[in-house]
Amino acid sequence: MVNSLVKARRDSFKSPKPDAPRVLVYDILSEVNRRGGYSNLLLPQALNASNFEQRDKGFITELLYGTLRMQGRHDYILSQVSDRPWSEVDEGIVDICRLGVHQLFEMRVATHAAVSATVELARKVIGESKASFVNAILRKVSAKTLEEWLEPVLAMKDPVSRLSIQYSHPEWIVSAYFDLLKDYARVEEELGANNIPATPTLVSWPGSSTQEELVSEGAIATRFSPYGAKFEGAPGSLDLIRHRKAGVQDEGSQLVALAFSQATKSAKTVLDLCAGPGGKAALISHICDVEGRDFVANEVSEARAKLVKNVVGKFPVWVGDGREISSHGQKFDAIIADVPCTGLGALRRRPEVRWRRTVQDLRALTELQLELANSAIANLSDAGIFGYATCSPHFAETFGQVKMILKAHPELEQIDVAPFLPANLQGAVRDRAMALWTSVHETDSMFLALFKKKA
Repeated sequence: MVNSLVKARRDSFKSPKPDAPRVLVYDILSEVNRRGGYSNLLLPQALNASNFEQRDKGFITELLYGTLRMQGRHDYILSQVSDRPWSEVDEGIVDICRLGVHQLFEMRVATHAAVSATVELARKVIGESKASFVNAILRKVSAKTLEEWLEPVLAMKDPVSRLSIQYSHPEWIVSAYFDLLKDYARVEEELGANNIPATPTLVSWPGSSTQEELVSEGAIATRFSPYGAKFEGAPGSLDLIRHRKAGVQDEGSQLVALAFSQATKSAKTVLDLCAGPGGKAALISHICDVEGRDFVANEVSEARAKLVKNVVGKFPVWVGDGREISSHGQKFDAIIADVPCTGLGALRRRPEVRWRRTVQDLRALTELQLELANSAIANLSDAGIFGYATCSPHFAETFGQVKMILKAHPELEQIDVAPFLPANLQGAVRDRAMALWTSVHETDSMFLALFKKKA
């Protein structure tokens, strides 16, 4: 009798059978959140190596990127139902619950399916006992709508705390936006824009391809850049991309390359000081090639330098610290430095950056930015032009650095970037520099200031 009961119990127990797309998402989410991986590198590699149908690939992409973006708000909701401090809960449980909440409130997944599929995932990857906890947590969460969970948040008097939870951004980023925009309504627009996935943007390279060719492949011409086109499909499906006649580059970055190239038309020698992974270097080098100018790229990382070499053709690529560029003994008529920064201008495309960067990172980054700028200026010919660029709207990395550069270098004068921008690009110039905003221009929030060395 006992043996038959044991057998019946064993037979009634079902092995966990999570679906493969959710397992893949969990694996990448763990790699990003717990081991410092980069979703924009890991996900394409995984999808290219898989046999998933396009529908599954779309689900995986939406679940992974969406969960990374919104996990701050998900954590707020989960902390309301957990019987222990959410910061003390097992990391595997936390990430799985985040995936469950995202399906409940941000995707077209039925409540029952969102809970049951997530619990099956938990049974497989973290075990039965922890899966029971996940089940209890998600059932409590699903008992209310998202609107009901957010009612207390919307009633908060402190706008920084409210917007931080509502739009899933750390408070220091919300504060940094307000310091620049001075208007919480505008801050809210920017935070909302960061949560809208970016459509892939292609870039044609002069001499190798044209915007018209991209459009003929089904892309839609960009509003401002004469080189770009938005493309809903997989860029790698296009021959122009596969044969390296065109690339993938946000329109904001294209505008940096365009403005810099327009401002330096008379320059015979051009240097990209921080060229990796090669987006701006590719466009600027092709423009230089068509116009008969010499171009050099420099990149500190050997791996990234190889990526740059793949897209700049015949032009040389130096591998070394941009702060030591003087060792080459060469002056340049034009130098651009797209310096390492917090990356706050590309949060819609790099969802984990908002959680990975801290206000403490700013000190080291701004010191490095200024050192790179000083190095570029020291190797600039008389009457040469220096372009300082970042993918961040933060004051300390943009207008604050402009002030520091002008103070340290009386031999420079800032020149107005406006004449070198497309005529239809409105609201993009502040204090003579280009300062794009995602919510206004539907680009990354790129910054570019131009300086001329007095002869």
